Amino acid sequence: MYLLTYEIAEVFRAKNLIDVMRKSHEARQKLLRLGIFRKVEVVIDTSRGEDALPNGLDVTFEVTELRRMTGSYNTMVGNNEGSMVLGLKLPNVLGRAEKMTFQFSYGTKETSYGLSFFKPQPGHFERNITLNVYKVTGQFPWSSLRETDRGISAELSFPVWKTSQTLKWEGVWRELGCLARTASFAVREESGHSLKSSLSHAMVIDTRNSSILPRRGGLLKIHQELAGYTGGDASFLKEDFEIQLNKTLFWDSVLSASLWGGLLLPIGEKPTSIADRFYLGGPTSIRGFSMYSMGPQSEGDYLGGEAYWAGGVHLYTPLPFRPGRGGFGDLFRTHFFLNAGNLCNLNYGEGPQAHLKKLAECLRWSYGLGIVLRLGNIARLELNYCIPMGVQSGDRICDGVQFGAGIRFL
Repeated sequence: MYLLTYEIAEVFRAKNLIDVMRKSHEARQKLLRLGIFRKVEVVIDTSRGEDALPNGLDVTFEVTELRRMTGSYNTMVGNNEGSMVLGLKLPNVLGRAEKMTFQFSYGTKETSYGLSFFKPQPGHFERNITLNVYKVTGQFPWSSLRETDRGISAELSFPVWKTSQTLKWEGVWRELGCLARTASFAVREESGHSLKSSLSHAMVIDTRNSSILPRRGGLLKIHQELAGYTGGDASFLKEDFEIQLNKTLFWDSVLSASLWGGLLLPIGEKPTSIADRFYLGGPTSIRGFSMYSMGPQSEGDYLGGEAYWAGGVHLYTPLPFRPGRGGFGDLFRTHFFLNAGNLCNLNYGEGPQAHLKKLAECLRWSYGLGIVLRLGNIARLELNYCIPMGVQSGDRICDGVQFGAGIRFL
C-alpha cells in the first residue's frame, strides 16, 4: 500500500475532470511500469456516499497482480547472434516491487546464466539498485579465443535532468583459452586466469522515437571504466562514446548520422588484455568487412585495438512503389550507407597530434545499399550489398551481399 500511494499521489492533486483523466492515465502507466501487475484499469465516477462532495469524483484502480512466480521462454537477437532464453522471475518478492530473476541463455556464440535482484525507490522507479551474480562463456572465432567470466556486480541507476546515469562496480574472474589448436602465439600468451575489479559510469541522453529504426531525435552515450584501483590484475582507463542524429526529410525519407569512438589507456607497466580492447568491422559496424576482422592481428587472429573511431551516414527511404503501405510493408525500409573508421594501437609517449594522425591514416571505408526489416522494438535485420574500400593488409572483407542482425548498428 505504501508503494502504491507514491505512484498515484499526483491524482489527488488534480483540480478538474480533464486533470483527473490525464493524471489517472499517468498513474496507470506508472503502476504497469512496476512489473507487478498483469492488468490495471481505471474507473472514474461521480462521488457517492455520505461524505461525497457535490462536484467530487471517485477514482478506482482495479488491478490484477502477477503470480508469485512466472516463467518465460523467448529468443533474442544480439549483434549478429541469436540465442534462446529461459527465465524464472519472482515479481514483488519483498512487497515493494522488488524482482528476483534467474535467466539462462544459450546462443550461437555465447552461453550464460545469472541471478539478479532489482530494487526501485518508491515513487521514483528510475532510481533503482541492481545486484547480479553471473557466469558467461563466449566464443570469439575471429580471435581464436574462448572466454569464461564469473562475476558479481552492483549498479545504481538514477536520472539527472534529461540524462540517465548509471554507476557500477564489477568484480570478474576471467578465464581465457584458445578456441583452436591453430591459435596464434599472441593469443596463447594471454591464456589463463585473471581478476578484474572495475568502477564504471554511463550517461545516456536519448530523444529518439525508436531505438531500433528511429525517424527523429538523437542519442548521446558516454561510458567510462576504471579498473585496478579496487583490486584485481587488470589496470586501465577505458572511455568510449556514441552519438546518433536522425532527421525526417521529404517523401518519408530519413537521414541518419552516427559516430562512435573509444580509447583504452593502460595504467602501470602491464599491457592491456585482449578481453578489454575494442573490436571493429562487420555488418553492425563498418559494413563490407567480416565480423571484428580489422586492425591489429597475429597469424590471422585479430587482437583488438586500444583506440578506434567509426562513422556512418544513412539515407532511409520507403520500399519502391510502397507495397503493403499502412501495414506489413511499413516494417521495411531501403537504405543507402557510407561507413568509415579505423582501429589501432597508440604510442602514449607521443602527443595528441601524432595520435590523431595515426587514427586518420589507413582509413577503412565502405558504401552500399540494402533492405532493413524492423522487428518491433526488439531488433532489426539488414540485407546489404556492400562495396568495401580502403582495405588494409590483413583485413577480411565481405564483398557483395552481407546479412546483419542486432540491436545496435552504426
